[in-house]
Amino acid sequence: MTILMFIIGLIALVIGAELLVRGASRLATTLGVSPLVVGLTVVAFGTSAPELAVSVNAVLSGTTDIAIGNVVGSNIFNVLFILGISALITPLVVHSQIIRQEIPILIGSCLLLFVLASDARIAFIESLLLLVILVAYTVFLIVQSRKETREIKEEYAQENNKTSKWDASIYVQVLLILLGLVLLVQGSEWFVDSAVTFARLMGVSDIVIGLTIVAAGTSMPEVATSVMAAIKGERDIAVGNVVGSNTFNILGCLGVTGLFAPDGLIVPTSLLNFDLWVMLAVSFACIPVFMTGREIARWEGGIFIGYYVAYVAYLILASKEHDSIPVFSTVMMSFVVPITVVTLVVVLIRKPQG
Repeated sequence: MTILMFIIGLIALVIGAELLVRGASRLATTLGVSPLVVGLTVVAFGTSAPELAVSVNAVLSGTTDIAIGNVVGSNIFNVLFILGISALITPLVVHSQIIRQEIPILIGSCLLLFVLASDARIAFIESLLLLVILVAYTVFLIVQSRKETREIKEEYAQENNKTSKWDASIYVQVLLILLGLVLLVQGSEWFVDSAVTFARLMGVSDIVIGLTIVAAGTSMPEVATSVMAAIKGERDIAVGNVVGSNTFNILGCLGVTGLFAPDGLIVPTSLLNFDLWVMLAVSFACIPVFMTGREIARWEGGIFIGYYVAYVAYLILASKEHDSIPVFSTVMMSFVVPITVVTLVVVLIRKPQG
C-alpha cells in the first residue's frame, strides 16, 4: 500500500505540475505578459511546484529534514543528473544572454543560502528575506523584458502562434491552474507520507530520503522538460529550465517553507558539513556556460552522471555507517573541486564556436 501511495503521489505531482505550467503559461500570454518573464518565472517556478508542495507539507508534518533536504537534493540532482542526461542526448551549446545572466544569480543564491544556514538554522526573518529577493528578481525580469529587441519579440510571437487552441479560453486556463494545484497538494501529502514510511522501514534518516528519493521524485517535471528540450534541439531551454528552477528552489521553496516553521528551519549537521558544499560546487560547475557560452560535451555529461551516482552512493554508505566511509569521503571531497576545475579549464581553452 505504501509503494502504491508513493507511485500515485509521484504521478499526481508530475501531472499537477504539467497542468499548472500549461495553465499559467497560457494565462500569462492571454494577459499580455512577456514570454521572457513567462519562461523564467512561470515555467521555472511551475516545474519547481512539487518541491514547494512537498517541502511545505513536510514542515507541517513535522519532518523538517525532508523539507530542506528536498531542496538541496533537487538542486544537486538538477545540475548533475538532468544536465548530464541532456548533454548525453546532445551537446549543450548555450549562447543565450538570459542563461549567462541567470547562472551568476543562481550562484549568488547558493552563497546566500550557505551564509544563512551557517548557524544551523534558517530563521523566519531569513525566509522572508529569501522571498523578498525572489520578488525583486521577478520585478527585475519584468523590467528587463520591456527592453527586448524586435527580433526577440518576433521570435516569441512565432512560438506563441504554434500553441494549441483548446486551452485558449481564460476559463480553461484558470481551471488547469486549479486542477494542477489540487493534484500538487494531494500528491505531495501521499508522496511525503510514503517516503517517511520507507525511511522508517529501511532504517534510513529523513535527511537522506529527502536528498535522494524525494529530491529525484519532485524533479521529474524538470527531467521531462529538459530531456524533451534536448531531444528537440532546444538546448537553451534544457539549461535554462534547470538554472531557473534551482534559483526558485532556494528563494521560493525555502522562503515559503520557512514561513510555516515558527521556530525556523533546522539545518542538519550533515547538510552543513557536506551536502551544501556539494550543491555550491556543482553550481560553480555551471560557470563555463556563463563565461563562454560554449558547450557541455557528452563526456562532461557523463562525468556529471557519474558524480551523481557517487554522491548517492556516499549518502547510502554514510546512513549505514559503513566501514568504507572514511576512504569514500576523502575521494568524494577530493572529487568535488577537481570536477569543477577540469570543466572550467577544458571549456575555457576550447576554440570559440560560431
